[in-house]
Parts: sequence; C-alpha cells; structure tokens
Amino acid sequence: MNRYRSLLHHAWEWLAASALVRRGRELELMHRAMGFATLALVTLAPLLIVVAAADPLGRGGFASWLADGMGLSGRSARVLTDIITPPTEVVGTTSVWGGIALAVFGVSFAGSVQNGYERIWGLPSGPWHRVWRQLTWVAALTAYLYQEVQTRTAVHGSVRIALSVSSGMLFFWWGQHFLLGSQIRWRALLPGAIATMVGLIGLRGFSYLVFTPLILDNAISYGTVGIVLVVESWLIGVGFVVYGGAMVGRWFCEHHWWPRRDRR
Repeated sequence: MNRYRSLLHHAWEWLAASALVRRGRELELMHRAMGFATLALVTLAPLLIVVAAADPLGRGGFASWLADGMGLSGRSARVLTDIITPPTEVVGTTSVWGGIALAVFGVSFAGSVQNGYERIWGLPSGPWHRVWRQLTWVAALTAYLYQEVQTRTAVHGSVRIALSVSSGMLFFWWGQHFLLGSQIRWRALLPGAIATMVGLIGLRGFSYLVFTPLILDNAISYGTVGIVLVVESWLIGVGFVVYGGAMVGRWFCEHHWWPRRDRR
C-alpha cells in the first residue's frame, strides 16, 4: 500500500498537478465560466440570432445552430428548435441602433474572453483602443460558427470531424494570439488550442449523453425555463473548457515543454 502511495505521489509531483489546481483556484475558473455563460446568453446570442436569420441558405436558424453545437438530435433537437426559434421577421425589425447595440454586446463578450486570457498568461489589460481586435474576434467567431453549421449537411463522417477539429483548433490558436496582441509566441499557445478542442469534443459527448434526455425531461416539467437552464449549463461547460484549455496550455508549457523564461 505504501508503495502505491509513493508511486502516486511521485506521479502527482511529476505532473505538477498541484500547480494546475492552484492556478485554477487563482483564476476562479468556475466563476469565470459562469460569467462566460451569462454574457454569451445575453450578449452573443442576440447577435447570432440576427446572423442566423439573415443566412441566405436558411439552414434552420439560431436554434438549429445551438442544437448542432450541443450535439443534440431527434426529439431533443426538435424541442429546442420549437421553443427557441425567433420570429422570421427578426432581421427586418432590427434597426440601425439595434445593430450597433448588438455590436457593442459582442465587444463586451470578447472583452471578457480577452481579460480571461490575459489573467491566464499574467499580462496587463490591453488599452481601450484595441477594441478593434475584439470586434475582429467576434466576426471571426461568428464566421467559425457559421461554417460549422454549413458543413453539417455538406460533409459527413470522418471528413466533417477532421474539418471541424482542424478549424476549431486554428480558431482558438489564432484567437488567443490575436486577443493577447501577439505578446505570447505562437508555439506557446498551441497546447492551449489543442486542449480546448479536446475539451470541446469531450463536452459534446457529455452533452449527447446527458443533455439530450435532460432537455426532454425539463421541457415537460418546466417548459421554456427548463430548456434555458439546460442551455445555460452547457454554456458554463463551454466557458470552463475555453478558459481551462488555455490554462492547461500554459501549465503544460511551463512544466513539460520548455522553461518558463522561454514562453515569450
């Protein structure tokens, strides 16, 4: 028994797992994930609703985008679509001021993600005039999500999996580098992008196994509120993976790839 304990202790020390746990506590990872979910629901979702409604190919609207992201299918996807689908007139009723407000909301969401990345890498907050980076990141995020939806029916099987994984890894790799103002080297950000995609793949599997039946149960028991709670829970998972993946990337660089002084 003592031998096994000693082996576990040495493995724990070799992995530097305690440093990863400590960093998660310092970052308040769960708190940030909940903030990510709240901002995504109240700031990013309206923007994506307008973009989905304006889609010239008409691939099902925002609810269809959401169902695809959560990995839902069958009755669960139909329930989500029936409850969350916005009116078809949403684009026509969006005024110029409404469009500006949506852009501001998107920037606030990007700013929150940027602040999380800066905290993870120990960088000072970027100046206000870098807001163009946040706007560009939101546009790239929207384009990434849009192509994910379009490829859902265009390609299938291993081809779509390879396309989705590669495009996602490139987006999160580029996104960190761009939001951080190129202050961190590309090679230092690659492990974080890989970890983020691994986490999102795991979250998709978890969503398929857990959220698919949960949506049906909540729809029967609580109606629309129950569906929103499930979506919010999934968004918390996404936020946890986005920040946690970047955090794991820095931890891996510092403890298992190269010395800390070489990360920039």
